[in-house]
Amino acid sequence: MHELGITRNIVAIVTEHAGEKKVKRVALDIGKLSAIMPDAIRFCFDVCSKDTLLDQATLEINEIPGLGRCQSCGTEIELEQLFGRCSCGSNQITCIAGEELKIKEMEVY
Repeated sequence: MHELGITRNIVAIVTEHAGEKKVKRVALDIGKLSAIMPDAIRFCFDVCSKDTLLDQATLEINEIPGLGRCQSCGTEIELEQLFGRCSCGSNQITCIAGEELKIKEMEVY
C-alpha cells in the first residue's frame, strides 16, 4: 500500500510548514487518475498523524476528475482512465487533469 508512504510525506510536509503550531485541518486534491485511493489516505492519516502536530486534525479530500485534450481536434473529454477516444475518432489524448496530488490548504491554531 503506497498510500502509507504518501501519507507519511504529507504529514512531514505539513508539520514542516506548521512550525510549532497545532494543525486543525488539512485539505488535499487527489486526482481520480492518480492511482491513489482516498479512503486509504484517510485511514493512513489517522495513523501517521498520531502524536504529531496533526493529531486530531481533520482531513478533507477533494477528488479531481480526469480530463483529457484531444491532440487532433482540441476537444476536452472526461477520462475514467489514462487513455480514451475522442468523438472525432482519435485516441491521441493528453491528460490535463486528474493525476495530481496537492496539499491545497492547511489550517493551524
